[in-house]
Amino acid sequence: MAQYNQTLKPNKSMSTFHFQQFSVLQKNAGMKICTDAVLFGAMAPVNQGDHVLDIGTGTGVLALMAAQLGAVKVTAVELTEEAFKEADINFNNSPWPERLEAVHQDIQSFALTVNRQYDLIVSNPPFFENHLKTVNVLRNTARHTDQLPYADLIGIAEQLLSPQGLFYLLIPSHAVAKFSAQALAAGFFLINQTDFQGYAHNEAKVSALTFSLTEETFTARLLTIYESNNVYSQDSETYLANFLLRFAKGKFKRPT
Repeated sequence: MAQYNQTLKPNKSMSTFHFQQFSVLQKNAGMKICTDAVLFGAMAPVNQGDHVLDIGTGTGVLALMAAQLGAVKVTAVELTEEAFKEADINFNNSPWPERLEAVHQDIQSFALTVNRQYDLIVSNPPFFENHLKTVNVLRNTARHTDQLPYADLIGIAEQLLSPQGLFYLLIPSHAVAKFSAQALAAGFFLINQTDFQGYAHNEAKVSALTFSLTEETFTARLLTIYESNNVYSQDSETYLANFLLRFAKGKFKRPT
């Protein structure tokens, strides 16, 4: 799982992030829980009873959020062993262990063996191309497209998405045009784009995109994450209210 915005501060320790209904162990994760990813997961177009595929699950946070939103089955595929083990622990410790499955495999190999299609495919994929790397191998895998080029991701979604399903992903805003053109060539229509900006004075850095195999009316919006330092916007709070501890009933008081 890649990140573009700031890392959220874990509760009590750096190794575990606590949500209202579940916790995420992230001690060995290449990328930690971040604001963009959590907001992206909270906005996921999950319908009750959906079968969901999470490509590059990392800590498993998107899969866990999909389960909370009502998915009946979430298959979470992860390439690195360290992240897979943590995701598996997080799933087993969650309220929905029977609905969550962690798979330790590269998504290309997984796609060759799976014999079903999914109602929703979600991914917060690696997004840096030809970018300077760090000495941290796990972080490089989570952030760079070497193991999962956009063309592979689109081809896998084309193969595994049900005809009426949705393909939902988070990528840098500057890559939207390139990715959308490649997706359209494969038969995917961009039906929704939500650009995330940190504050009202910031440019959008990442975009949540929803693709469909059937052409629909395109909608676009700009979502501002923060009103001020450490204060979420009303739009963000609407999505995050059922996930973040700060919004738990009796634990959060709106600043006056």
